[in-house]
Amino acid sequence: MNPVAAFPNVYFLGIGGIGMSALARWFQANGHRVSGYDKTVTPLTEALTAEGIQIHYDDAVASIPVEVRANRAQTLVVLTPAIPQDHREWAWLREQGYDIRKRSQVLGLLTAGHYTIAVAGTHGKTTTSSMVAHLLHHAGVNCSAFLGGIAVNLESNLLLARPGDPHAPVVVEADEYDRSFLTLHPDIAIVTSTDADHLDIYGNKEALVDSFRQFVAQIKPGGTLILNHTADQSIAEAVAEGVRIIRYGLSPDQGPELYADQITAQGHQFRFDLHGPLGDVPQLALAVPGYHNVENMLAACVVAQLLQVGAEQLQRAVAAYRGVKRRFEFIVTAGEKVYVDDYAHHPREIDAFLRSVRALYPGKRLRVVFQPHLFTRTRDFAPGFAESLSLADEVVMLDIYPARELPLEGVTSELILSQITAPQKSLQTKAQVLAAAEADDTFDVLATVGAGDIDQLVPRLRNILDIRWNGAEA
Repeated sequence: MNPVAAFPNVYFLGIGGIGMSALARWFQANGHRVSGYDKTVTPLTEALTAEGIQIHYDDAVASIPVEVRANRAQTLVVLTPAIPQDHREWAWLREQGYDIRKRSQVLGLLTAGHYTIAVAGTHGKTTTSSMVAHLLHHAGVNCSAFLGGIAVNLESNLLLARPGDPHAPVVVEADEYDRSFLTLHPDIAIVTSTDADHLDIYGNKEALVDSFRQFVAQIKPGGTLILNHTADQSIAEAVAEGVRIIRYGLSPDQGPELYADQITAQGHQFRFDLHGPLGDVPQLALAVPGYHNVENMLAACVVAQLLQVGAEQLQRAVAAYRGVKRRFEFIVTAGEKVYVDDYAHHPREIDAFLRSVRALYPGKRLRVVFQPHLFTRTRDFAPGFAESLSLADEVVMLDIYPARELPLEGVTSELILSQITAPQKSLQTKAQVLAAAEADDTFDVLATVGAGDIDQLVPRLRNILDIRWNGAEA
């Protein structure tokens, strides 16, 4: 049964967000009339438009489709937290009494009644949830997935289960931002990390960890918590009686019962053996590099094992996994030269990413272009950002991407730049980054890093470096 069948019209405020667009696609696929607003045109909004979804980009009540304005009782409005408080359309929809729900609330509705696998954590959840969805799908398990990134294998952020199975498992990201994940009641929950983040919402790390305790307390009786050994272990104390706990990590020395060994980096691959409570799986070959991705894959594999996927199926599925757009994504490779792009926007993520790059390309000169995301995150973690970025030979900083925030006095990219100890560092515009890529060839590895609009540089840098390194046509 469709839990939102009473709403033939669904209107999205912020439809271009990666999580919002997955929901929009679900509603479109299930016969609803879908439309929405977003601030800017992006490749994702253009893809939604090509799929038949009506989108406008001006904050004007008159631009809301007529069928939405004329049918309040039959319209569900889905809201992203990124919409500002002074948004005119949102104000009008509130005044008119529309049923307005957060994306997380709608996700809670859609997963109710389904076997739910929820992936939580301050970082790692998009990659890990895409891994879970891929492993199950590749092994023939009928499932759906709502992802926070474009999975390369699926070429989408949405996986739809085949019709006829109303209880097919659902894989979702459980977002801790503004406690959104408390709308979910999973059968299996993965917690990848509980590092301090979103302190503009939580105030301090203890409040953040407490929200994770509330989340894991909602795991259904008889369910399973898969907990990274580096996460705050106190959250395990919050699970209900009878919930199984499986801890995971890269090494048995760290204490987890699910771990990897024989880890080697070969080309773009990381090879390893899995050892765990549900059985060992030898000779796994992961084409998406990074020690952190080995760790993410451990968690995904044990979910697949819980759903009766065998060792040989796992070996084939892991080898076939191609990652998520902007997660350790190789953009250009040319002999000894490489350009890689990553979404990392927290010090821990950047540290893991750059250490993995160093492991793949020892002795190579590494230039990192980083765009900080949010003024509050920059303020709260400037020393951590500086320390992780200092792993590079050269750091180029862009201005802070504000997203939903207004500027904070004294908080600029210089706050990070001044503490970086890399041999070379500078603050540049996007135009200067492009000019530098055209003018000099002093780096072996280029990495663009960040969660804002730095991705706008990627196709242009690809063209420049393809021409310089491979002699490709523009």
